[in-house]
Amino acid sequence: MDNREKLLEQLTGVDSSKLNYYVELKKRNQDVLKQNSRLEILHQLARDINIDMSISDIIERTFTKLPQTLPCDFLGLVTVRNGDLKLKAMMPRDYCRIDDFPVHSPTLNVIRQKKAAVCNVTPEEICHVRINPAYPGPLKALAVAPMFKRDEVIGALIVASIHDTSYSEADLSFVQHLADQLAISIQNARLYKQVSRAKKEWEETFMAVTDPIFLVDTDYNVLLHNNHLPPEMSGFWDQRLSSKCFAKLHGRKEPCPNCPIREVKRTLRPVFQRWQTEGGLVLDLSYYPVLNEKKQLAAVTIILKDVTQKTKMEAQLVQAAKLAALGEMAAGVAHELNSPMTVIIGTAQMLARDLQIDGQPDKAEALDDIINSGLRCKRIIQNLLTFSRQDQPPVTDMDLNAEAQRVLSLIRYQINRSQIRIVEQFAPDLPKLTANGPQIQQVLTNFLINARDAMADVERREKVIRVATSLRKEGEKMWAVLSVTDNGIGIEPENLSKIFTPFYTSKEATKGTGLGLSVSLGIAESHNGTIEVESRPGMGSTFSLVLPVEHQ
Repeated sequence: MDNREKLLEQLTGVDSSKLNYYVELKKRNQDVLKQNSRLEILHQLARDINIDMSISDIIERTFTKLPQTLPCDFLGLVTVRNGDLKLKAMMPRDYCRIDDFPVHSPTLNVIRQKKAAVCNVTPEEICHVRINPAYPGPLKALAVAPMFKRDEVIGALIVASIHDTSYSEADLSFVQHLADQLAISIQNARLYKQVSRAKKEWEETFMAVTDPIFLVDTDYNVLLHNNHLPPEMSGFWDQRLSSKCFAKLHGRKEPCPNCPIREVKRTLRPVFQRWQTEGGLVLDLSYYPVLNEKKQLAAVTIILKDVTQKTKMEAQLVQAAKLAALGEMAAGVAHELNSPMTVIIGTAQMLARDLQIDGQPDKAEALDDIINSGLRCKRIIQNLLTFSRQDQPPVTDMDLNAEAQRVLSLIRYQINRSQIRIVEQFAPDLPKLTANGPQIQQVLTNFLINARDAMADVERREKVIRVATSLRKEGEKMWAVLSVTDNGIGIEPENLSKIFTPFYTSKEATKGTGLGLSVSLGIAESHNGTIEVESRPGMGSTFSLVLPVEHQ
Protein backbone atom coordinates (compact mmCIF):
# COMPACT_ATOMS: atom_id res chain seq x y z
CA MET A 1 0.00 0.00 0.00
CA ASP A 2 2.78 2.48 0.87
CA ASN A 3 4.67 1.61 -2.34
CA ARG A 4 1.60 2.33 -4.48
CA GLU A 5 1.12 5.73 -2.87
CA LYS A 6 4.77 6.47 -3.31
CA LEU A 7 4.50 5.67 -7.03
CA LEU A 8 1.39 7.86 -7.48
CA GLU A 9 3.13 10.70 -5.72
CA GLN A 10 6.10 10.39 -8.06
CA LEU A 11 3.80 10.40 -11.12
CA THR A 12 1.44 13.20 -10.11
CA GLY A 13 3.18 15.16 -7.40
CA VAL A 14 6.36 17.04 -6.77
CA ASP A 15 8.61 14.23 -7.86
CA SER A 16 6.75 14.02 -11.19
CA SER A 17 7.42 17.71 -11.88
CA LYS A 18 11.10 17.23 -11.13
CA LEU A 19 11.29 14.31 -13.59
CA ASN A 20 9.63 16.29 -16.38
CA TYR A 21 11.93 19.23 -15.68
CA TYR A 22 15.07 17.12 -16.03
CA VAL A 23 13.77 15.40 -19.18
CA GLU A 24 13.03 18.80 -20.77
CA LEU A 25 16.39 20.19 -19.66
CA LYS A 26 18.22 17.23 -21.18
CA LYS A 27 16.35 17.69 -24.43
CA ARG A 28 17.17 21.38 -24.55
CA ASN A 29 20.80 20.65 -23.83
CA GLN A 30 20.83 18.23 -26.74
CA ASP A 31 19.24 20.86 -28.99
CA VAL A 32 21.82 23.45 -27.92
CA LEU A 33 24.68 21.01 -28.57
CA LYS A 34 23.17 20.19 -31.95
CA GLN A 35 22.76 23.86 -32.79
CA ASN A 36 26.31 24.62 -31.68
CA SER A 37 27.55 21.77 -33.81
CA ARG A 38 25.72 23.21 -36.83
CA LEU A 39 27.05 26.68 -36.17
CA GLU A 40 30.53 25.24 -35.90
CA ILE A 41 30.07 23.46 -39.24
CA LEU A 42 28.86 26.70 -40.86
CA HIS A 43 31.85 28.54 -39.43
CA GLN A 44 34.26 25.81 -40.52
CA LEU A 45 32.80 25.76 -44.04
CA ALA A 46 33.09 29.54 -44.29
CA ARG A 47 36.73 29.23 -43.27
CA ASP A 48 37.58 26.21 -45.48
CA ILE A 49 35.90 27.34 -48.69
CA ASN A 50 38.38 29.34 -50.76
CA ILE A 51 37.41 31.95 -53.32
CA ASP A 52 39.38 30.10 -56.00
CA MET A 53 37.35 26.86 -55.51
CA SER A 54 34.88 25.69 -58.13
CA ILE A 55 31.20 25.11 -57.33
CA SER A 56 31.78 21.35 -57.44
CA ASP A 57 34.63 21.66 -54.94
CA ILE A 58 32.44 23.79 -52.63
CA ILE A 59 29.64 21.18 -52.71
CA GLU A 60 32.15 18.38 -52.06
CA ARG A 61 33.62 20.22 -49.06
CA THR A 62 30.11 20.80 -47.67
CA PHE A 63 29.08 17.18 -48.20
CA THR A 64 31.99 15.92 -46.10
CA LYS A 65 30.92 18.09 -43.13
CA LEU A 66 27.14 17.82 -43.30
CA PRO A 67 26.55 14.25 -42.03
CA GLN A 68 27.98 15.28 -38.66
CA THR A 69 24.73 17.04 -37.85
CA LEU A 70 22.18 16.12 -40.53
CA PRO A 71 21.28 12.95 -42.46
CA CYS A 72 22.55 13.39 -45.99
CA ASP A 73 22.76 10.75 -48.72
CA PHE A 74 22.66 13.33 -51.52
CA LEU A 75 23.60 17.00 -51.75
CA GLY A 76 22.79 18.98 -54.90
CA LEU A 77 22.98 22.55 -56.09
CA VAL A 78 20.49 23.70 -58.71
CA THR A 79 20.93 26.97 -60.62
CA VAL A 80 18.33 29.11 -62.36
CA ARG A 81 19.09 30.67 -65.73
CA ASN A 82 16.45 32.21 -68.00
CA GLY A 83 13.74 30.41 -66.04
CA ASP A 84 15.28 26.96 -66.53
CA LEU A 85 16.68 24.77 -63.74
CA LYS A 86 19.97 22.91 -64.07
CA LEU A 87 21.74 20.57 -61.67
CA LYS A 88 25.05 22.39 -61.44
CA ALA A 89 26.86 20.19 -58.90
CA MET A 90 26.17 17.24 -56.63
CA MET A 91 27.72 14.80 -54.21
CA PRO A 92 28.35 11.98 -54.75
CA ARG A 93 29.32 13.31 -58.18
CA ASP A 94 27.86 10.34 -60.08
CA TYR A 95 24.86 9.80 -57.81
CA CYS A 96 22.13 10.57 -60.31
CA ARG A 97 21.11 12.28 -63.55
CA ILE A 98 18.45 14.95 -63.92
CA ASP A 99 17.64 16.09 -67.46
CA ASP A 100 14.59 18.18 -66.61
CA PHE A 101 12.63 19.45 -63.61
CA PRO A 102 8.88 18.83 -64.06
CA VAL A 103 6.20 21.25 -62.90
CA HIS A 104 5.47 19.21 -59.77
CA SER A 105 9.14 19.15 -58.76
CA PRO A 106 9.62 20.13 -55.07
CA THR A 107 12.69 22.14 -56.02
CA LEU A 108 10.74 24.18 -58.59
CA ASN A 109 8.02 24.88 -56.02
CA VAL A 110 10.60 26.14 -53.48
CA ILE A 111 12.15 28.46 -56.07
CA ARG A 112 8.76 29.83 -57.07
CA GLN A 113 7.69 30.46 -53.49
CA LYS A 114 11.17 31.68 -52.43
CA LYS A 115 10.77 29.71 -49.20
CA ALA A 116 12.53 26.64 -47.83
CA ALA A 117 10.53 23.44 -47.45
CA VAL A 118 10.74 19.89 -46.13
CA CYS A 119 9.23 17.26 -48.38
CA ASN A 120 8.56 13.56 -47.87
CA VAL A 121 8.30 12.48 -51.47
CA THR A 122 6.92 9.47 -53.31
CA PRO A 123 8.77 7.76 -56.15
CA GLU A 124 6.37 9.39 -58.63
CA GLU A 125 7.26 12.88 -57.43
CA ILE A 126 10.97 12.35 -58.09
CA CYS A 127 10.71 10.10 -61.13
CA HIS A 128 12.82 12.65 -63.04
CA VAL A 129 15.79 11.73 -60.78
CA ARG A 130 17.63 8.77 -62.33
CA ILE A 131 19.74 7.31 -59.52
CA ASN A 132 22.92 5.40 -60.27
CA PRO A 133 22.28 1.72 -59.38
CA ALA A 134 25.57 1.71 -57.49
CA TYR A 135 23.92 3.84 -54.76
CA PRO A 136 20.97 3.00 -52.51
CA GLY A 137 17.66 4.66 -53.29
CA PRO A 138 15.16 6.01 -53.89
CA LEU A 139 15.28 9.34 -52.09
CA LYS A 140 12.39 9.71 -49.66
CA ALA A 141 13.03 12.95 -47.75
CA LEU A 142 14.15 16.36 -49.05
CA ALA A 143 15.11 19.63 -47.40
CA VAL A 144 15.24 22.32 -50.09
CA ALA A 145 16.32 25.95 -49.48
CA PRO A 146 16.42 28.77 -52.04
CA MET A 147 19.70 30.61 -52.71
CA PHE A 148 19.49 34.36 -53.09
CA LYS A 149 21.47 37.10 -54.79
CA ARG A 150 19.95 40.16 -53.16
CA ASP A 151 16.19 39.55 -53.72
CA GLU A 152 16.65 37.32 -56.73
CA VAL A 153 16.60 33.52 -56.46
CA ILE A 154 19.62 32.18 -58.32
CA GLY A 155 19.26 28.53 -57.34
CA ALA A 156 18.45 26.03 -54.61
CA LEU A 157 20.29 23.72 -52.23
CA ILE A 158 18.91 20.16 -51.95
CA VAL A 159 19.68 17.93 -48.96
CA ALA A 160 18.19 14.46 -49.40
CA SER A 161 17.97 11.17 -47.53
CA ILE A 162 16.81 7.66 -48.43
CA HIS A 163 14.96 7.42 -45.11
CA ASP A 164 11.47 8.69 -44.33
CA THR A 165 10.91 11.81 -42.22
CA SER A 166 14.63 12.50 -41.93
CA TYR A 167 14.10 16.25 -41.68
CA SER A 168 11.95 18.38 -39.47
CA GLU A 169 10.91 22.00 -39.69
CA ALA A 170 13.61 22.75 -37.13
CA ASP A 171 16.25 21.49 -39.63
CA LEU A 172 15.08 23.97 -42.28
CA SER A 173 16.67 26.93 -40.52
CA PHE A 174 20.07 25.26 -40.67
CA VAL A 175 19.64 24.26 -44.33
CA GLN A 176 18.62 27.84 -45.19
CA HIS A 177 21.64 29.23 -43.36
CA LEU A 178 23.79 26.72 -45.20
CA ALA A 179 22.27 27.77 -48.52
CA ASP A 180 22.89 31.44 -47.72
CA GLN A 181 26.50 30.73 -46.83
CA LEU A 182 27.04 28.72 -50.02
CA ALA A 183 25.39 31.46 -52.11
CA ILE A 184 27.84 34.00 -50.69
CA SER A 185 30.79 31.67 -51.28
CA ILE A 186 29.73 30.94 -54.87
CA GLN A 187 29.23 34.65 -55.62
CA ASN A 188 32.63 35.42 -54.11
CA ALA A 189 34.19 32.68 -56.25
CA ARG A 190 32.55 34.09 -59.37
CA LEU A 191 33.69 37.62 -58.54
CA TYR A 192 37.19 36.32 -57.88
CA LYS A 193 37.25 34.62 -61.28
CA GLN A 194 36.04 37.81 -62.98
CA VAL A 195 38.70 39.86 -61.22
CA SER A 196 41.35 37.22 -61.99
CA ARG A 197 40.28 37.15 -65.63
CA ALA A 198 40.40 40.94 -65.86
CA LYS A 199 43.80 40.96 -64.13
CA LYS A 200 45.12 38.29 -66.49
CA GLU A 201 43.85 40.17 -69.55
CA TRP A 202 45.45 43.38 -68.27
CA GLU A 203 48.75 41.60 -67.59
CA GLU A 204 48.70 39.93 -71.02
CA THR A 205 48.04 43.30 -72.65
CA PHE A 206 50.81 44.86 -70.54
CA MET A 207 53.28 42.15 -71.54
CA ALA A 208 52.21 42.21 -75.21
CA VAL A 209 53.27 45.83 -75.69
CA THR A 210 56.59 45.73 -77.54
CA ASP A 211 57.85 49.01 -76.10
CA PRO A 212 59.38 48.83 -72.58
CA ILE A 213 56.87 49.86 -69.90
CA PHE A 214 57.58 50.39 -66.20
CA LEU A 215 55.37 51.15 -63.24
CA VAL A 216 57.35 53.13 -60.66
CA ASP A 217 56.09 54.26 -57.25
CA THR A 218 56.70 57.69 -55.78
CA ASP A 219 59.90 56.43 -54.10
CA TYR A 220 61.40 55.41 -57.48
CA ASN A 221 60.87 51.67 -56.89
CA VAL A 222 60.10 49.64 -60.04
CA LEU A 223 56.84 47.81 -59.27
CA LEU A 224 56.13 46.22 -62.66
CA HIS A 225 57.81 45.96 -66.03
CA ASN A 226 57.13 43.99 -69.21
CA ASN A 227 60.65 42.57 -69.77
CA HIS A 228 61.08 44.27 -73.15
CA LEU A 229 64.17 46.28 -72.33
CA PRO A 230 66.57 46.60 -75.31
CA PRO A 231 69.74 44.47 -74.98
CA GLU A 232 71.86 47.64 -74.94
CA MET A 233 70.15 48.72 -71.72
CA SER A 234 70.19 45.39 -69.89
CA GLY A 235 73.57 45.86 -68.21
CA PHE A 236 72.52 47.79 -65.10
CA TRP A 237 69.13 46.06 -65.06
CA ASP A 238 70.63 42.57 -64.78
CA GLN A 239 73.04 43.61 -62.05
CA ARG A 240 70.08 44.13 -59.69
CA LEU A 241 71.90 46.72 -57.62
CA SER A 242 68.59 48.02 -56.34
CA SER A 243 64.89 48.14 -57.22
CA LYS A 244 65.16 51.88 -57.81
CA CYS A 245 64.61 53.00 -61.40
CA PHE A 246 67.74 55.16 -61.40
CA ALA A 247 69.81 52.14 -60.34
CA LYS A 248 68.26 49.64 -62.76
CA LEU A 249 68.31 51.96 -65.77
CA HIS A 250 71.34 54.16 -65.15
CA GLY A 251 73.41 52.38 -62.49
CA ARG A 252 73.15 55.40 -60.22
CA LYS A 253 72.94 55.50 -56.43
CA GLU A 254 70.67 58.52 -56.29
CA PRO A 255 67.89 60.00 -58.45
CA CYS A 256 68.95 61.50 -61.76
CA PRO A 257 69.33 65.28 -62.00
CA ASN A 258 66.18 66.90 -63.38
CA CYS A 259 64.31 63.60 -62.99
CA PRO A 260 60.94 63.85 -64.81
CA ILE A 261 59.23 61.96 -61.96
CA ARG A 262 59.77 65.01 -59.77
CA GLU A 263 57.99 67.13 -62.36
CA VAL A 264 55.12 64.61 -62.46
CA LYS A 265 54.89 64.79 -58.65
CA ARG A 266 54.72 68.57 -58.78
CA THR A 267 52.23 69.01 -61.64
CA LEU A 268 50.39 65.65 -61.77
CA ARG A 269 50.68 65.92 -65.53
CA PRO A 270 52.46 63.80 -68.16
CA VAL A 271 56.08 64.63 -68.93
CA PHE A 272 57.94 63.78 -72.13
CA GLN A 273 61.70 63.49 -72.57
CA ARG A 274 64.22 62.34 -75.19
CA TRP A 275 67.15 60.29 -73.95
CA GLN A 276 70.27 59.15 -75.77
CA THR A 277 71.96 56.09 -74.28
CA GLU A 278 75.67 55.38 -74.16
CA GLY A 279 75.13 52.72 -76.83
CA GLY A 280 73.73 55.28 -79.27
CA LEU A 281 70.02 54.51 -78.85
CA VAL A 282 67.64 57.43 -79.04
CA LEU A 283 64.60 56.90 -76.82
CA ASP A 284 61.44 58.92 -76.30
CA LEU A 285 60.30 58.61 -72.67
CA SER A 286 56.73 59.32 -71.62
CA TYR A 287 55.89 59.68 -67.92
CA TYR A 288 52.19 59.35 -67.05
CA PRO A 289 50.81 59.89 -63.51
CA VAL A 290 48.69 57.15 -61.90
CA LEU A 291 46.26 58.70 -59.41
CA ASN A 292 44.35 56.97 -56.60
CA GLU A 293 40.73 57.56 -55.64
CA LYS A 294 41.73 60.67 -53.72
CA LYS A 295 43.38 62.13 -56.84
CA GLN A 296 46.78 61.68 -55.22
CA LEU A 297 49.82 60.39 -57.10
CA ALA A 298 50.21 56.66 -56.44
CA ALA A 299 52.69 55.71 -59.17
CA VAL A 300 54.15 56.77 -62.50
CA THR A 301 53.92 54.78 -65.73
CA ILE A 302 57.05 55.12 -67.89
CA ILE A 303 56.93 54.14 -71.58
CA LEU A 304 60.16 53.93 -73.58
CA LYS A 305 59.97 54.10 -77.36
CA ASP A 306 63.02 53.44 -79.50
CA VAL A 307 63.11 56.19 -82.13
CA THR A 308 66.68 55.65 -83.28
CA GLN A 309 65.71 54.59 -86.81
CA LYS A 310 63.04 57.27 -87.00
CA THR A 311 65.57 59.90 -85.98
CA LYS A 312 68.02 58.65 -88.59
CA MET A 313 65.32 58.87 -91.24
CA GLU A 314 64.48 62.39 -90.14
CA ALA A 315 68.16 63.26 -90.32
CA GLN A 316 68.39 61.81 -93.83
CA LEU A 317 65.35 63.83 -94.89
CA VAL A 318 66.92 67.01 -93.50
CA GLN A 319 70.20 66.23 -95.23
CA ALA A 320 68.42 65.33 -98.46
CA ALA A 321 66.55 68.62 -98.39
CA LYS A 322 69.82 70.49 -97.86
CA LEU A 323 71.50 68.60 -100.67
CA ALA A 324 68.55 69.17 -102.98
CA ALA A 325 68.74 72.90 -102.36
CA LEU A 326 72.51 72.86 -102.76
CA GLY A 327 72.25 70.81 -105.93
CA GLU A 328 69.67 73.13 -107.43
CA MET A 329 71.89 76.12 -106.69
CA ALA A 330 74.98 74.33 -108.03
CA ALA A 331 73.13 73.43 -111.21
CA GLY A 332 72.10 77.06 -111.69
CA VAL A 333 75.61 78.33 -111.08
CA ALA A 334 77.11 75.69 -113.36
CA HIS A 335 74.78 76.54 -116.22
CA GLU A 336 75.48 80.25 -115.77
CA LEU A 337 79.25 79.65 -115.86
CA ASN A 338 79.19 77.12 -118.63
CA SER A 339 78.33 79.60 -121.41
CA PRO A 340 81.00 82.26 -120.66
CA MET A 341 83.63 79.53 -120.10
CA THR A 342 82.78 78.10 -123.52
CA VAL A 343 83.28 81.56 -125.06
CA ILE A 344 86.57 82.05 -123.19
CA ILE A 345 87.98 78.68 -124.24
CA GLY A 346 86.74 79.02 -127.80
CA THR A 347 88.12 82.52 -128.22
CA ALA A 348 91.49 81.51 -126.74
CA GLN A 349 91.69 78.51 -129.05
CA MET A 350 90.89 80.71 -132.10
CA LEU A 351 93.52 83.26 -131.09
CA ALA A 352 96.09 80.54 -130.60
CA ARG A 353 95.34 79.12 -134.03
CA ASP A 354 95.59 82.56 -135.69
CA LEU A 355 98.90 83.24 -133.93
CA GLN A 356 100.26 79.92 -135.12
CA ILE A 357 99.25 80.83 -138.67
CA ASP A 358 100.81 84.27 -138.33
CA GLY A 359 104.11 82.71 -137.25
CA GLN A 360 103.94 83.78 -133.61
CA PRO A 361 104.15 80.42 -131.77
CA ASP A 362 105.50 82.00 -128.58
CA LYS A 363 102.40 84.10 -128.16
CA ALA A 364 100.27 81.13 -129.09
CA GLU A 365 101.84 79.05 -126.27
CA ALA A 366 101.00 81.82 -123.79
CA LEU A 367 97.34 81.18 -124.53
CA ASP A 368 97.70 77.49 -123.55
CA ASP A 369 97.47 78.45 -119.85
CA ILE A 370 94.16 80.20 -120.52
CA ILE A 371 92.85 77.22 -122.48
CA ASN A 372 93.97 74.64 -119.86
CA SER A 373 92.55 76.67 -116.96
CA GLY A 374 89.32 77.08 -118.87
CA LEU A 375 89.11 73.35 -119.51
CA ARG A 376 89.76 72.71 -115.82
CA CYS A 377 86.91 75.06 -114.93
CA LYS A 378 84.73 73.16 -117.42
CA ARG A 379 85.52 69.88 -115.63
CA ILE A 380 84.65 71.45 -112.28
CA ILE A 381 81.38 72.74 -113.76
CA GLN A 382 80.67 69.26 -115.15
CA ASN A 383 81.28 67.74 -111.71
CA LEU A 384 78.87 70.25 -110.21
CA LEU A 385 76.24 69.25 -112.77
CA THR A 386 76.87 65.57 -112.04
CA PHE A 387 76.57 66.23 -108.29
CA SER A 388 73.30 68.12 -108.73
CA ARG A 389 71.70 65.84 -111.32
CA GLN A 390 68.38 64.45 -110.03
CA ASP A 391 67.35 62.14 -112.87
CA GLN A 392 70.16 59.63 -112.57
CA PRO A 393 69.43 55.95 -111.92
CA PRO A 394 69.62 54.88 -108.22
CA VAL A 395 72.59 52.55 -108.85
CA THR A 396 74.91 51.92 -111.77
CA ASP A 397 78.35 50.51 -112.45
CA MET A 398 80.88 53.02 -111.15
CA ASP A 399 84.61 53.43 -110.68
CA LEU A 400 85.40 54.16 -107.04
CA ASN A 401 88.67 55.90 -107.91
CA ALA A 402 86.94 58.15 -110.45
CA GLU A 403 84.26 59.13 -107.95
CA ALA A 404 86.96 59.99 -105.41
CA GLN A 405 88.77 62.11 -108.00
CA ARG A 406 85.58 64.03 -108.75
CA VAL A 407 85.12 64.86 -105.08
CA LEU A 408 88.75 65.94 -104.68
CA SER A 409 88.52 68.22 -107.69
CA LEU A 410 85.66 70.05 -105.99
CA ILE A 411 86.94 70.19 -102.44
CA ARG A 412 90.72 70.23 -102.80
CA TYR A 413 90.91 74.03 -102.80
CA GLN A 414 88.96 74.33 -99.52
CA ILE A 415 91.26 71.83 -97.83
CA ASN A 416 94.50 73.24 -99.25
CA ARG A 417 93.46 76.71 -98.12
CA SER A 418 93.56 75.35 -94.54
CA GLN A 419 97.24 74.47 -95.03
CA ILE A 420 96.43 70.78 -95.29
CA ARG A 421 98.11 68.52 -97.83
CA ILE A 422 96.08 65.80 -99.55
CA VAL A 423 97.84 62.53 -100.37
CA GLU A 424 96.19 60.15 -102.84
CA GLN A 425 96.83 56.41 -102.64
CA PHE A 426 94.39 54.82 -105.10
CA ALA A 427 94.64 51.10 -105.75
CA PRO A 428 94.95 50.41 -109.49
CA ASP A 429 92.58 48.06 -111.31
CA LEU A 430 89.75 48.32 -108.80
CA PRO A 431 86.72 46.38 -110.05
CA LYS A 432 83.54 48.23 -110.90
CA LEU A 433 81.03 48.66 -108.10
CA THR A 434 77.25 48.72 -108.38
CA ALA A 435 76.39 51.83 -106.41
CA ASN A 436 74.91 55.30 -106.48
CA GLY A 437 77.85 57.51 -107.46
CA PRO A 438 76.60 60.84 -106.04
CA GLN A 439 75.80 59.16 -102.72
CA ILE A 440 79.32 57.75 -102.54
CA GLN A 441 80.61 61.24 -103.31
CA GLN A 442 78.46 62.57 -100.47
CA VAL A 443 80.03 60.11 -98.00
CA LEU A 444 83.57 60.97 -99.10
CA THR A 445 82.80 64.70 -98.93
CA ASN A 446 81.64 64.30 -95.35
CA PHE A 447 84.78 62.32 -94.45
CA LEU A 448 87.00 65.04 -95.92
CA ILE A 449 85.17 67.92 -94.24
CA ASN A 450 85.35 66.13 -90.88
CA ALA A 451 89.07 65.45 -91.39
CA ARG A 452 89.67 69.12 -92.17
CA ASP A 453 87.75 70.23 -89.08
CA ALA A 454 89.64 67.71 -86.91
CA MET A 455 92.90 69.53 -87.73
CA ALA A 456 91.59 73.08 -87.32
CA ASP A 457 93.00 73.52 -83.81
CA VAL A 458 95.97 71.17 -84.08
CA GLU A 459 99.47 72.61 -83.97
CA ARG A 460 101.49 70.40 -86.29
CA ARG A 461 104.33 71.07 -88.67
CA GLU A 462 102.51 69.19 -91.39
CA LYS A 463 98.81 68.49 -91.62
CA VAL A 464 97.98 65.62 -93.96
CA ILE A 465 94.83 63.93 -95.18
CA ARG A 466 95.38 60.62 -96.92
CA VAL A 467 92.64 59.39 -99.30
CA ALA A 468 93.08 55.75 -100.24
CA THR A 469 91.27 52.93 -101.95
CA SER A 470 91.99 49.23 -101.57
CA LEU A 471 90.59 45.73 -101.87
CA ARG A 472 89.90 43.46 -98.90
CA LYS A 473 89.13 39.77 -98.96
CA GLU A 474 87.23 38.09 -96.15
CA GLY A 475 86.59 34.45 -96.87
CA GLU A 476 84.89 34.26 -100.25
CA LYS A 477 83.71 37.88 -100.06
CA MET A 478 85.51 40.82 -101.68
CA TRP A 479 85.18 44.35 -100.36
CA ALA A 480 86.22 47.72 -101.76
CA VAL A 481 87.46 50.17 -99.12
CA LEU A 482 87.54 53.96 -99.48
CA SER A 483 89.35 55.47 -96.47
CA VAL A 484 90.21 58.97 -95.28
CA THR A 485 92.97 59.31 -92.66
CA ASP A 486 93.91 62.50 -90.85
CA ASN A 487 96.46 63.38 -88.17
CA GLY A 488 94.05 65.57 -86.22
CA ILE A 489 92.79 65.55 -82.65
CA GLY A 490 91.20 62.09 -82.79
CA ILE A 491 88.10 60.89 -80.96
CA GLU A 492 87.82 59.95 -77.29
CA PRO A 493 86.89 56.26 -76.75
CA GLU A 494 83.69 57.10 -74.87
CA ASN A 495 82.48 59.16 -77.85
CA LEU A 496 83.14 56.57 -80.56
CA SER A 497 79.74 54.93 -79.97
CA LYS A 498 77.96 58.27 -80.35
CA ILE A 499 79.39 59.64 -83.58
CA PHE A 500 76.75 57.98 -85.78
CA THR A 501 73.87 59.20 -83.61
CA PRO A 502 71.79 61.81 -85.45
CA PHE A 503 72.39 65.38 -84.25
CA TYR A 504 75.34 64.36 -82.07
CA THR A 505 78.32 66.64 -82.78
CA SER A 506 81.45 67.81 -81.00
CA LYS A 507 81.71 70.87 -83.22
CA GLU A 508 80.44 74.34 -82.55
CA ALA A 509 76.84 75.05 -83.47
CA THR A 510 77.97 77.07 -86.51
CA LYS A 511 80.17 74.27 -87.85
CA GLY A 512 77.95 71.23 -87.84
CA THR A 513 74.51 69.74 -87.25
CA GLY A 514 75.56 66.19 -86.32
CA LEU A 515 73.81 64.69 -89.36
CA GLY A 516 76.72 63.92 -91.72
CA LEU A 517 77.95 60.62 -90.28
CA SER A 518 74.48 59.30 -89.49
CA VAL A 519 73.40 59.95 -93.09
CA SER A 520 76.66 58.48 -94.39
CA LEU A 521 76.11 55.30 -92.37
CA GLY A 522 72.61 55.08 -93.79
CA ILE A 523 74.03 55.34 -97.32
CA ALA A 524 76.63 52.65 -96.58
CA GLU A 525 74.04 50.27 -95.14
CA SER A 526 71.71 50.88 -98.13
CA HIS A 527 74.59 49.57 -100.29
CA ASN A 528 74.97 46.51 -98.00
CA GLY A 529 78.18 48.00 -96.65
CA THR A 530 79.28 49.75 -93.49
CA ILE A 531 81.56 52.45 -92.09
CA GLU A 532 84.54 51.53 -89.92
CA VAL A 533 86.25 53.97 -87.58
CA GLU A 534 89.70 53.82 -86.00
CA SER A 535 90.87 56.69 -83.82
CA ARG A 536 93.49 57.54 -81.23
CA PRO A 537 93.07 60.73 -79.22
CA GLY A 538 95.71 63.25 -80.21
CA MET A 539 96.98 61.12 -83.11
CA GLY A 540 94.20 61.15 -85.68
CA SER A 541 91.35 59.10 -87.14
CA THR A 542 90.59 56.86 -90.10
CA PHE A 543 87.08 56.61 -91.55
CA SER A 544 86.57 53.79 -94.05
CA LEU A 545 83.61 53.21 -96.35
CA VAL A 546 83.44 49.45 -96.95
CA LEU A 547 81.34 48.32 -99.94
CA PRO A 548 80.77 44.80 -101.31
CA VAL A 549 82.23 43.89 -104.69
CA GLU A 550 79.77 41.93 -106.77
CA HIS A 551 81.26 39.10 -108.83
CA GLN A 552 81.22 40.02 -112.48
